[in-house]
Amino acid sequence: MGKSASKLFAEDLLQTHNEYRRKHQAPPFKLSRKISNEATRYAESLASTRILKHSVESTRGSCGENLAWASYDQSGKDVTDRWYDEVKQYNFKRPGFSSGTGHFTAMVWKSSKKLGVGKATAEDGSTFVVARYFPAGNITNQGHFESNVLPATHSAATPLDV
Repeated sequence: MGKSASKLFAEDLLQTHNEYRRKHQAPPFKLSRKISNEATRYAESLASTRILKHSVESTRGSCGENLAWASYDQSGKDVTDRWYDEVKQYNFKRPGFSSGTGHFTAMVWKSSKKLGVGKATAEDGSTFVVARYFPAGNITNQGHFESNVLPATHSAATPLDV
């Protein structure tokens, strides 16, 4: 993937993440070149093996990680929307980690500050996406989910009666 295409993809994914973060009272992510370079290297290794599996924790520093695979060229918004869709399964009355909501909670984790994005295309045309979050979210210690995964608010800027 060319530099400008990967930059547009990263900006699309960043913008969509930040829209969802705003909705969940979390500050916007800043895109990290260093973390994006590491995420891209990992996406390339996934594309070369065509196996979607998380990296070894010790190799990604203090970053959390979301992965996506598709048989087609996915946009940053498509990927982010699929991860965010897990919000439907998240129980805000009983906050905590679940494998069915981990992508969503990593995205909106309030104390995460930086985002790294990598995307690579396999020989068969399928695409692998790696998003890394610093510092990592989904911390299962008491109280962390309650203070980092906040319910969506309806912004005053969004007219409800259109």
